[in-house]
Amino acid sequence: MDKDVKHITGVVESVIFKNASNGYIVFELDMDGHPVIVNGNLGEVAVGEKLRLTGEYTSSPKYGEQFKAATCERSLPETCEEIAKYLGCGILPGIGVKTALRIVEKFGMSTLDVVRDNPERLCEIKGISMDKAITAGAAFRKLCGVNTVLEFLGGFGIAPATSVVVWNKYDNSSIALIKENPFLLCDNGIEVDFDTVDKIAEEFGIDPLCMNRVKSGIAYVLAENARIGHTCLPLNPLCERVCDYLGINTDLFHISLQEGCDEGRFATHVLENHERVYLSAYYDAECYITDKLGDMLRLSSGTNRDFSKDITGVEFEESIRYEQLQKAAIQGCLEHNLFILTGGPGTGKTTTLNAVIRLMKKSRSLLSLAAPTGRAAKRMSELTGEPAQTIHRLLEVDASKEGLTAFKRNEMNPLKADVVIIDEMSMVDVLLFESLLRAIKPDAKLIMVGDSDQLPSVGAGNVLADLIASGKIQQIRLTEIFRQAGESLIVTNAHKIVSGEALELTVKDRDFFFMPCYSEEEIAAVTVDLIKTRLPAAYGFDSAEDIQVLSPTKMGFAGTRELNKQLQRAVNPASVKNKETKFGDVVFRVGDKVMQTVNDYNVEWKRAGERGTGVFNGDIGIVTDIDRHSGAMIVNFDGRVAAIEPMSFHKIEHAYAITVHKSQGSEYKAVVMPIPSGARRLLYRSLLYTGVTRARDLLILIGRRETVAEMVGNEQRTVRYSCLKYMM
Repeated sequence: MDKDVKHITGVVESVIFKNASNGYIVFELDMDGHPVIVNGNLGEVAVGEKLRLTGEYTSSPKYGEQFKAATCERSLPETCEEIAKYLGCGILPGIGVKTALRIVEKFGMSTLDVVRDNPERLCEIKGISMDKAITAGAAFRKLCGVNTVLEFLGGFGIAPATSVVVWNKYDNSSIALIKENPFLLCDNGIEVDFDTVDKIAEEFGIDPLCMNRVKSGIAYVLAENARIGHTCLPLNPLCERVCDYLGINTDLFHISLQEGCDEGRFATHVLENHERVYLSAYYDAECYITDKLGDMLRLSSGTNRDFSKDITGVEFEESIRYEQLQKAAIQGCLEHNLFILTGGPGTGKTTTLNAVIRLMKKSRSLLSLAAPTGRAAKRMSELTGEPAQTIHRLLEVDASKEGLTAFKRNEMNPLKADVVIIDEMSMVDVLLFESLLRAIKPDAKLIMVGDSDQLPSVGAGNVLADLIASGKIQQIRLTEIFRQAGESLIVTNAHKIVSGEALELTVKDRDFFFMPCYSEEEIAAVTVDLIKTRLPAAYGFDSAEDIQVLSPTKMGFAGTRELNKQLQRAVNPASVKNKETKFGDVVFRVGDKVMQTVNDYNVEWKRAGERGTGVFNGDIGIVTDIDRHSGAMIVNFDGRVAAIEPMSFHKIEHAYAITVHKSQGSEYKAVVMPIPSGARRLLYRSLLYTGVTRARDLLILIGRRETVAEMVGNEQRTVRYSCLKYMM
């Protein structure tokens, strides 16, 4: 068949696979006796429907030829035979093939009108009760309604998965409401890009000065800034940005902002005579955190009991001696209901925490240990010998709350734990911390462990730093480097970075190496050679499992995007024996190292007989298979095996090289860190420190000495707007 064909027409013969929640489907299309396998994000498709599809043919040695459909025009069946086949395929509850034939025999060509408009007449057919008739009518109207919304929004390039969300939210009113106010498509849970909706509004003739547009524009700017870490923005810069972006005056901005506040969409907070503006979810989170921690502080025992004898007992039992700050930290954890334990690598945080855990268990306290990512939780468990899990899993993601981040554990269903210990607290953003606090009993103990010199969380907020800076919570920062850790050049150089001292870059026989390179092309070439050849040969490292490339930036020859292309070609090249699938211009292959880039609470996974839901931003896995029928990638995320469907491929990217920000909370046997001198706004101390401290056994920096020195000397911290510290 001609590979250039872009339009095909036929009747749906059978549905092979579908996911009703996101609109992805695989089916067989009968094109005048010629069967074609079709896949795409087309929403609900039923046997017997006539479809006109636009797309392209794809082919692979494993799957053969398929048609990847981008758009779909539907028409209902036109003959009695087609109608009977259509109704009998299972689209209506309780209506099978035989019943469908009887319905068509009774109503003929009027069958579909009867089912949609007068379903009670189906009771005239023997075996159909009134309840079954009404249910069938409702199901058919929903099917017609969903397809109408799919076609309507599809005309503007909006994906079927989004159209399904719109239908679920607004039902039969979807199209009318969107025509009246297209900016509803920007709302939480739907979240179509503002620029796309703005163009739709223009086509509808919506006044560009209408307040619905301005309120959505304000929300868009706030949401974009939340993605880079701000929970709020100062009023004047926000006003300037929105007015410039939308082409409006300041009066309209302020009127629209006030209306949005009245509706509960936005909130404002006055800080030192300056007003800051929030999306309400972030304001509510910071207020809740402040109130809940205040309640916990008031309930904190503060017994002033001296635990020194208990600590001495652990020293005797473990044949260990704690230094004074460690003893103070153990005492603080035992005495106070809220405690923060911080410190750099090699300062004994884990040793201190293990003593706390041992003494808590002796007092028969029920403990829960958690960390923000799967890798961090696994590492926490290995270091403490206690079971640990992700915070999301601890809180039990509620997958039934479609489009929302919801947890089963909350004030009404709190955790049973008497003591909750959270590691890698620098990674915890404000929304996740709010959810965690909602699930903790007011009289429970919360111990937060982290390294405040690392980068802040990927999500909005700077929780750990804000809590430390508030001075309201008891805290200890461990500073002494222990002898064994001091033998590691990774550890000693990490502490030099924090102190702003020059790094030791000349030693060639330790665990920290510097390789001078001067151009980005040279840095990239050396990086690829290390991963493909030199490190596996010298140390026996697996290129995908043991080594992680961390770059400060996504852009340029030494950025993650270009490095991932080169590294895939080097360590997992194309092969007729190796399955692969394409998403845009990106090719995913079995054996690829990939990363989930956004939280997806509905993805199901299996692990050694266990089942669960949810893969999260920063989870790294290996593609182990590509499903023939659904096109899904089967990815092993550290033992959790999940099927990532094609409509979710935009949430996955290659992970041979990742940004330093995405590496937080993880530890790797070997880290290779290219440092291109061109990424000047990213050359600061906390980023270098975070990258270096991700390495366990080996760290290699590649770049210019002066660039490394510049990073060490640059104390700049990413400025994040938040009021949490001041609220506390």
